[in-house]
Amino acid sequence: MSSAETYRIPLYEDDFASDPHAAYRRMREQFGPLVPVDLAPGVPATLVVGYEQARRILGDPMRFPADPRAWQAAIPDTCPVRPMMEWRPNALRSAGSEHARYRAANTAALDAVDQHALRFLVEKVARETISEFLHQGSADLLAQYAWPIAFRVLSELLGCPDQIGHRIADGMAKIFDGVNATAGNQILAQAVADLVALRRHTPGDDVTTRLLAHDTRLDDLEMVHQVITLYGAGIEPLTHLIVNVLLRLLTSPQFSGDLHGGDTSVREALDDILYRDPPLANFCMSYPPRPVDFDGYHLPAHQPVVISMAACNTDPSIGSALGNRAHLSWGAGPHSCPARGHAYLIAETAIHYVLDALPEIDLACSPDELLWRPGPFHRALASLPVRFPTATA
Repeated sequence: MSSAETYRIPLYEDDFASDPHAAYRRMREQFGPLVPVDLAPGVPATLVVGYEQARRILGDPMRFPADPRAWQAAIPDTCPVRPMMEWRPNALRSAGSEHARYRAANTAALDAVDQHALRFLVEKVARETISEFLHQGSADLLAQYAWPIAFRVLSELLGCPDQIGHRIADGMAKIFDGVNATAGNQILAQAVADLVALRRHTPGDDVTTRLLAHDTRLDDLEMVHQVITLYGAGIEPLTHLIVNVLLRLLTSPQFSGDLHGGDTSVREALDDILYRDPPLANFCMSYPPRPVDFDGYHLPAHQPVVISMAACNTDPSIGSALGNRAHLSWGAGPHSCPARGHAYLIAETAIHYVLDALPEIDLACSPDELLWRPGPFHRALASLPVRFPTATA
């Protein structure tokens, strides 16, 4: 273990972003299923790249709780990954009875979303979004399609007007990128506080109002952080789930010859991306409150343990025993994503719609020319340029 104590693999550099799966292979060869990494300069963590180890950690909230307060006490406010990882009074960053309380409120508010109405909303937003570039012959499907769908659909579900929603999206993007993350955190918190105040004064038929009305009686601070969590899970990861699937459909021989083969092709591509290239590649952080000896690996107290869903899903030690739908990309255990059905429906509907609207769509550059955004958490393109005949309009 001496090499693990003297060398840590940086997850924030361009080389990692350009080919993470090659990096995961090297990690396994050098360290095994638990890997010493740096999430940012001087911010150590353990990255779990073994599927079985990840399942055990995710299912053991006593030894691996999600509360980061002891860790962040030694982390400066200026640390670029702190806003993504710091404690908030929400289910994602809490343990025990606090987690159960927040989880109950979120689950109830999300379960009340009408799935048929949600599909109709996505189709409406997709139609309006495509109409803005349909006659141009080219588009960036990230900035001009996937992001507006994720943003507009989520804002509608949360009862958030555009002027507040744009501030929320700006703050969230800064946090995910780790650039101006502290400023992004402040922008985000104030914008969400304005949304909560609006819905307290003017209730609606939306997730925010249902959270406010829940029996847990969330106060304003707790409400802000429930909504921040929903936006964090609902804009950036959903945007890049749509984009990563579209890229796979446009470039993979398995799918590109049959873009319009019906539900099966899109669902297979969605499952394939969630299995191999999930938009939230490294996440599900936990913070052991005391040192842990885990399969012969020493895990320090209060140091993050991060699950690499992308690496665990493709762990060669489990071979073909893991099917595409047994992946960890929605998490597992008590902190698994409560909105997976909503996200899957939104992504599938959005992908179907653009393929139907633009039947002769092609990537507008070589796949090698696409840029992947650096960062320890996401698998995210900077853009997805495409072209299509204007005659299809």
